Amino acid sequence: MSDDNAAARVIQDLRAAAVAARAGTRLPTVRELTARHQASPITVSRAIRALAAEGLLESHPGRGTFVAARVPAATAPDFSWQSIALGPRPAGEDAMQALLALPRPGAIPLSSGYLDEELQPAAALGAALARAARHPSSWLRGPVEGREDLRAWFARGAGSGLRAEDFTICAGGQAALSTAFRALAAPGETVLVESPTYLGALAAARAAGLRVVPVPADDAGVRPDLLAAALRRTGARLFYCQPLFANPHGGVLSPARRAEVLAEIRLAGAFLLEDDYARDLAIDADPPPPLAEADRDGHVVYLRSLTKSAAPGLRVAAIGARGPAGARLRAARVLDDFFVSGPLQQAALDFVTSPAWPRHLRSLRTALRSRRDALLDAIRRHLPQLPPPSVPRGGLHAWLRLPDGTDDIALTTAAAARGVVVFPGRPWYAAEPDAPHLRLTFAAAPPALLETGVHRLSQALTDL
Repeated sequence: MSDDNAAARVIQDLRAAAVAARAGTRLPTVRELTARHQASPITVSRAIRALAAEGLLESHPGRGTFVAARVPAATAPDFSWQSIALGPRPAGEDAMQALLALPRPGAIPLSSGYLDEELQPAAALGAALARAARHPSSWLRGPVEGREDLRAWFARGAGSGLRAEDFTICAGGQAALSTAFRALAAPGETVLVESPTYLGALAAARAAGLRVVPVPADDAGVRPDLLAAALRRTGARLFYCQPLFANPHGGVLSPARRAEVLAEIRLAGAFLLEDDYARDLAIDADPPPPLAEADRDGHVVYLRSLTKSAAPGLRVAAIGARGPAGARLRAARVLDDFFVSGPLQQAALDFVTSPAWPRHLRSLRTALRSRRDALLDAIRRHLPQLPPPSVPRGGLHAWLRLPDGTDDIALTTAAAARGVVVFPGRPWYAAEPDAPHLRLTFAAAPPALLETGVHRLSQALTDL
């Protein structure tokens, strides 16, 4: 008889005895089991160890083998109490989760807030981070507002109005937005936003307890007359604005409107939070200067991030404001996370001050132009019944107008079933949308895939 068969008999015998007996009952000895099953002591000991590993037996050398205490059967955890403890779910969570969800393998991404992997300067960033990691000083605490030389770099990009001491380094643009909304307005107060606008800003403002009021915008940016009316009616002291390649529609605040918007903000004694996320994403021509450059009296709070133009992992941004507002921003950042990782700051500075940065921006502009044109061409071929979107002069997205009555969320679901990921227009509005739209990203896939993706989208639209 083989050892395996003998061990199986011993295990079966001991299991039956253990199930029938109370916890603590002494079981037959090794000698008794050896004689009963004609097995070697090694085989019996191995069987006892196997059942002990299951928690069925307890073996105590010199005392014997005993039935282990019964472990109560596992029951499903009851989390129902948390519904009461947590209260209502914050608005905008579902949209943000959907926006940041990774596409399933094989799907064509026409929705993303970041560059395609092949457009990211990964080698240059990796080399910069490796150098930073070897630098002992980068691991020290450093000032809470961030490295002075990195803040000075951001200040130079903001124009003549802001200095290095006016800036605070943040862990990405979203963190900077959250800080700004908490520092510049109190819960219950009103913040004005362009309509449509970046849904991450809507979520951050609502999370800060602010009342969000939309102001209509078009290809030339926010309408100054409606901004003035909203400032007077609501008494708002904060306006969130993307004057350059606004997300999602790509509009650029026109030269005439720039002066009018700043005049209305000054007249109202309000802040304008300028989200300059796309400063490095111009396609057709160099972008106009930031609004902050024309601001004399500290009305413009300036935000710029490196994440969109470099890589998702480069979570480095800066927010700048003059006067007491700058102090408020610095204090709010301390409450969040003290300071941004030293090696990451060092690597960001190394990268943007090296020849790799202008090389990357030149190649990125060429690639974005090619992909933008490929997306627009595909829309003209496969969706000729739709009005062609305005040609985005920069940024990452095109804003596609759908036929009246189209359910943009249902279309998003139908497109996903055909293996293409798009994002509905509805979440980008603080109130009711003026029409159904899709935000299509041209930076997350090469031209050939953009063509295929739009073809699948046209089929999904036909399916509705």
